[in-house]
Amino acid sequence: MMKKLILALLASFAFATGAQAAEGGIEWDRFPPEKITDMAALQHGAKLFVNYCLNCHSASFMRYNRLKDIGLTEAQIKDNLMFATDKVGDTMKVSLDPKLSKEWFGATPPDLTVITRSRSDGAKGTGADYLYTYLRSYYRDPTKPTGWNNLAFPNVGMPHVLWELQGQRAARFVERKDPHDPAKTVHVQEGFEQLTPGALSPLAYDQAVSDLVAYLQWMGEPTQQSRVRIGVWVLIFLAGFILIAWRLNAAYWKDVK
Repeated sequence: MMKKLILALLASFAFATGAQAAEGGIEWDRFPPEKITDMAALQHGAKLFVNYCLNCHSASFMRYNRLKDIGLTEAQIKDNLMFATDKVGDTMKVSLDPKLSKEWFGATPPDLTVITRSRSDGAKGTGADYLYTYLRSYYRDPTKPTGWNNLAFPNVGMPHVLWELQGQRAARFVERKDPHDPAKTVHVQEGFEQLTPGALSPLAYDQAVSDLVAYLQWMGEPTQQSRVRIGVWVLIFLAGFILIAWRLNAAYWKDVK
């Protein structure tokens, strides 16, 4: 199990290599942190993940029956979210041939179980911030094999799987003087131009992406909220115990000269 987890982490880092290489990319938008405790958002995110991500990306460390932790019943999981297996205790794997996926996309799509944890950057933000920005930064680029490019991940091999929801956009670039070398000019992105409408409004699309990212963040550590609650009680206990120990120490040594 540990070996598989390490391999998944390495694959996730490979997924992010292009973005790291393009260091001059855009700033990451802030993912709304309250989403991680919103059960309705997590359930919607799970639906989006199964319908749009699980076709190519697996989540081999997450079992379907774990979705009961976000308020879904076993019947709801079986009827609405299980398309690749009949057993609710199975992990979220895909049947995509790794060799074919590498041929089609240039790289094997990474496992997404821990993608939010592996993609964090202390200087720019959390892994959730990155994914929230990445999934909202696609634009049409006819020079690329897939017809798509991404501001957060230049020359990305993954096509825009959510384009029907967002619609098709073109990025507007302008030339400006390089702040580090006035003799040079650089291309700076200034907004997007909507080419075709999507099934969702821009605001609704952003909300849908935040739901999906919330689910990905939850999937990386399903026990996160329990860990935080236990940690708070442990700190409270330790604070009380320190006070008791301090008073006991004072009482024990008060008669010692």
